[in-house]
Amino acid sequence: MKAQVNEIKQGLQHFHGSETIFQIPLLRIRYTNGLKYLAEAAECFWLITDASVIAQNLMNQSEFITIDFKRLSEDKQDFTGYEAEIIYTDGNDNILEKHGYRTTDFPLDELRLFFVNNTLMLPSEY
Repeated sequence: MKAQVNEIKQGLQHFHGSETIFQIPLLRIRYTNGLKYLAEAAECFWLITDASVIAQNLMNQSEFITIDFKRLSEDKQDFTGYEAEIIYTDGNDNILEKHGYRTTDFPLDELRLFFVNNTLMLPSEY
């Protein structure tokens, strides 16, 4: 069962650095303790996989990538047909790629992740 939004937000505050690194075997992409917690609490392994694959493909444009998940306002949802979007930047607000999601069951309205050295992490784990 999914954890509630406040519970997830509180849980995410406990991750600073990561002694344990996990791996998506076929992709050879690593992710941190904080991401493992998020994936289990929010049942969003799809987010780790999607963000990692896309960020990995952008590594030739930037060694450091920010990944911003954002649920769109109702007006923007009506206009675009997407419930949420993920924007990938080089950390200096230069957009490298943008992906819209027509529907999502991700419980948070927004989330920022970093992708560096083939590893997906929370900003507090950087």
